[in-house]
Amino acid sequence: MLNHPPAPQPRVCSGPLPRREFLRAGLAGFASLSLPGLLQLRAQAGGTSRTPKTAIILVWLRGGASHLETYDPKPDAPSEIRGIFNPISTVVPGLQLCELLPRHARIANKFTLLRSMTHTGAGHPAGSLQMLTGDPDAQDKEKPVFPDWMTVANYLRADRSRTLPNYIGVNPVVRYDNFTIAGSAYVNPAYGPFAITGDPNDPHFEVPNIGLHDAAQAGRLQDRIQLRERLDRLDRAIDQSGTMKAIDEFEAQALALLTSPAARQAFDLNQEPDRIRDRYGRHQWGQQCLMARRLVEAGVEIITTTFDGPLCGRVGNWDDHAVNHHVFDALQFRLPYFDQAVSALIEDIYARGLDQRVLVVVTGEFGRTPRIERVASSGGGVASGVTGTVQPGRDHWPRAFSQLWAGGGITTGGVIGATDKHGEDVVQRATRPGDFLATIYQHLGIAASEISIPDFSGRPIPLVANGQPIPELARRA
Repeated sequence: MLNHPPAPQPRVCSGPLPRREFLRAGLAGFASLSLPGLLQLRAQAGGTSRTPKTAIILVWLRGGASHLETYDPKPDAPSEIRGIFNPISTVVPGLQLCELLPRHARIANKFTLLRSMTHTGAGHPAGSLQMLTGDPDAQDKEKPVFPDWMTVANYLRADRSRTLPNYIGVNPVVRYDNFTIAGSAYVNPAYGPFAITGDPNDPHFEVPNIGLHDAAQAGRLQDRIQLRERLDRLDRAIDQSGTMKAIDEFEAQALALLTSPAARQAFDLNQEPDRIRDRYGRHQWGQQCLMARRLVEAGVEIITTTFDGPLCGRVGNWDDHAVNHHVFDALQFRLPYFDQAVSALIEDIYARGLDQRVLVVVTGEFGRTPRIERVASSGGGVASGVTGTVQPGRDHWPRAFSQLWAGGGITTGGVIGATDKHGEDVVQRATRPGDFLATIYQHLGIAASEISIPDFSGRPIPLVANGQPIPELARRA
C-alpha cells in the first residue's frame, strides 16, 4: 500500500567477448538461443507489436548513496546517526527529504519513494549483481553468472527494423573497479548496450560513428563489411545454432545507425534550446539525463546512465567511507548536481507527456551505514582531507536503502515501506532485488514469471527466481 509518511570501514573495494572467442566458449551450449528460439521467447514476452511502447531510464549511483542524506532522513536519531543536515518539507504533506534536495522537494508529487529495499550483498560487486541480475549470492564475483535485466529486456524486445539500438548506456553500467557488475552472461552478447562514454557537457563532445556525413564514407564502410564477411565464412560454416544470424541482425542495425541522419540528430544535444540544457545543468550528469530523455523520445526503450566521476569527489563514486571522503563534504559537493539533473529529468518527462510510458528509476547497489565512522583519510582532494585527517564517513549498508520511482503511469506522491528510527532495518513492506526486477520487467510488458532462458548447458533459468512486481509501482489502470 502506498502511504504518506507521518509528519515530521575503510575502503577495501578495489564486455562483450570478441566474436570468435565467444563462439569457441559457448557455441555448443548456445543451441537453444537460436533465432527461432529467440522469436519464441519474444512471443512469450508479449512481442514488440503487442505491448505498449514503454521505456525505462535507470539512473545508477555507483558506490551506493546514503539513504539518510537523501530520501530517508532520520532527524530524531542520535547525532552519531542523523548527520549534520536537516530535513525539509516537500509539496507532499508529511513527506520530508534531506535539505540538500530542494528541487526534489518541489516536485515530490511526481515521484514515489521506496524506502524498504534490502538484500545481502555487502560488497559493491555482490550488491550490484543482486540488483541488476538477481543473483542471490552474497559473495563478490569478478563477472556476472546471470544476465542483467537490461540485456535480457533488449534480447526479448529487440526489433530489427529499429534505426537506433534499443539498449543504450549513457556512461553505461558496466564495471566497479576490476569487477564486471553487468553483462550478458549466457545471453547473446550482441544484445548488450550501445555505450556512450565521455562528458556530454564538453563543447567538443560527439558520439563517434553515428550518421556518417557523406556517401563516400558510407561506401568505404560497406567495402569493409564485405571484406569482414568473407573472413567470417568459416565462422558461419561451423555455426549450427543460428547464433551468427542473430548477431548479424545487430550488425545490420549498426550499419543503419552509422548511416542514419535521424540517429545522429537523436544524439545531438545542440538540438536542444539553451534554456533546456541550462535547466538540466551544464555538467556531465545533467547532460547525461538530457540525452536519456532525447533517446526515449526517439524510441529507445532501455537506457542506463551512471552518476560517477569528478562530480562525486576525490574517488569518483558514492562510496563514502571515511578513508575515501568526508561524507558530509562529499554530499554537499555532489547533491546539488544530482538534485538538478534528476529533478529536471522528471519534470521534463511529465512536461513532454512521456510520464505514462517512461519510467525513471534512481538507485545504487545499497545504502550507507546509519552509524557514522571516523577514520583517517587515505588522500586529499575534493571532499577529502589530506592524508591522515580523521574525518566522518559511512560504510556499505545493504540491509535497508531507498529508491526513487517516477513516471511509468504509476501512482506518485508517497512512500512505500519504512525503516526503523535509525534507518538500520526495514520495518514495513520489505522489498528485495527480485521484486525490483519483476517490477522493471512488468513495466516493459515482459511476463518474467513465465519466461526462462537456457544457460550454456541448456538448463532453463527463470528471469526472476524469487520476486513479484511491487503492486504500488504498477501502471494505473
